[in-house]
Amino acid sequence: MRPSYTPGSAQPQLNRPVHERYPQIRATSGYGDPRIRHTGPGPGAGSEQEPERSSKLTARLVLAITVVIGQLWGLTVVVNEWMKGNTGTAWWGAGFLALSFLAVLGLWALDPEDR
Repeated sequence: MRPSYTPGSAQPQLNRPVHERYPQIRATSGYGDPRIRHTGPGPGAGSEQEPERSSKLTARLVLAITVVIGQLWGLTVVVNEWMKGNTGTAWWGAGFLALSFLAVLGLWALDPEDR
């Protein structure tokens, strides 16, 4: 048994059940529609065409993400030390952040024809 319909919109044209507003949508739309012959993108879709390039890009992406996470952690430590008044430690931390940024630039410049 269906629950009773209670209108909730201030616009009268929207105060109808969904099956009245959109009669083309049926319970069998999609899987039961005889017009649909193929459900997927086709053979070979999603398979990697250049696995060596994909693994190289994935490794570079993992390294870059690791460095960015390290930079965020380092930034937190540097700000905490600066706020405590330990400016010497904060400057060492700023040097670490600059070094990690240079590491990301190095990863980016590693293979220029792969962009």
